[in-house]
Amino acid sequence: MRRGVRIAVDPGSTRIGIALSDPSGMLATPVETVRRGDGDLDRIAELVLEHEAREIVVGYPASLSGEAGPAARRARSFAETLARRLAPVPVRLVDERMTTITAEEQLRSGASYGRRGARGGKARRSVVDQAAAVVLLQSALDAERQSGRPPGETVGSGA
Repeated sequence: MRRGVRIAVDPGSTRIGIALSDPSGMLATPVETVRRGDGDLDRIAELVLEHEAREIVVGYPASLSGEAGPAARRARSFAETLARRLAPVPVRLVDERMTTITAEEQLRSGASYGRRGARGGKARRSVVDQAAAVVLLQSALDAERQSGRPPGETVGSGA
């Protein structure tokens, strides 16, 4: 297992969930939700520098059949732009099918989910975005630990 912090980026149309791993690459934790648009790449770059990340994992929402639909094409384009911005830090596309669903299920089963304010609105969506990034990253870390190979595919300048 490679050592070093990895950052997961789960790009949505309006928000980007961010998670990071510990330096040993064992555990993913939520970091923040970044508003999509002006400054989003700058914020991700700040996080990469702040945490001295060795790699970025971007969620790739392939359809259940594995086809690249519109969301997958947008994610690839975002990952390529991010790779140019963050070079030489590698950016990898990793299959994220079902991460948001898994994150919502995990949040619903949590003790604080039913408290006032946790069920809806921006705050809940922000937490779901971060939780989806955690699911994505933990899945990538676990896959690497099992296979001995980095997950997904490298995009952009690191390819």
